[in-house]
Amino acid sequence: MAEFNENSDRQWYVVQTYSGYENKVRANLEQRIATMGMEDRIFRVLVPVEERVYNKEGKVKRVRRKVFPSYVLVEMILEDQSWYVVRHTPGVTGFVGTGNHPIALSPKEVSEIMAKISKDQSKPKIEIAFVPGDTIRVKSGPFANQVGPVIEVSEEKGKVKFSVTVFGRETLVEADHMELEKL
Repeated sequence: MAEFNENSDRQWYVVQTYSGYENKVRANLEQRIATMGMEDRIFRVLVPVEERVYNKEGKVKRVRRKVFPSYVLVEMILEDQSWYVVRHTPGVTGFVGTGNHPIALSPKEVSEIMAKISKDQSKPKIEIAFVPGDTIRVKSGPFANQVGPVIEVSEEKGKVKFSVTVFGRETLVEADHMELEKL
């Protein structure tokens, strides 16, 4: 194995795992860090997840999904010993990089990932099953039983704009996606 540059800077690296083993790798790696006394070289192990909310058959479902399936983020000081500990953790297939040289995430990439994770935990992303052109019916509210085509979907707000006929005129209406059903 090639000698790594002795750099005392902490950096984030991406580690590839077997599919579905991300949490197991995190637990195994955290245990190896403690038993091998690497707390001063390997600092954090992270499996980024986001929470999504969607409506299925009239019921609200919350699902936690991995942002990067088959990958784990590790904050560490890269040197031969820390590389060995991470690389030989059960379930790890390797570092993202070229050959035996892992490439650290840039500070911009790290801040974007951390912002996405913290934002997702405070407000889950809403998954709406409608797309423009779908025909929907309003289940409740002042436009109950009205039918019309979807014009626009706003997942950030959880709202859907659609067209209905009111007093013989086409009118754009915005409603919460939970008040609508697909026809």
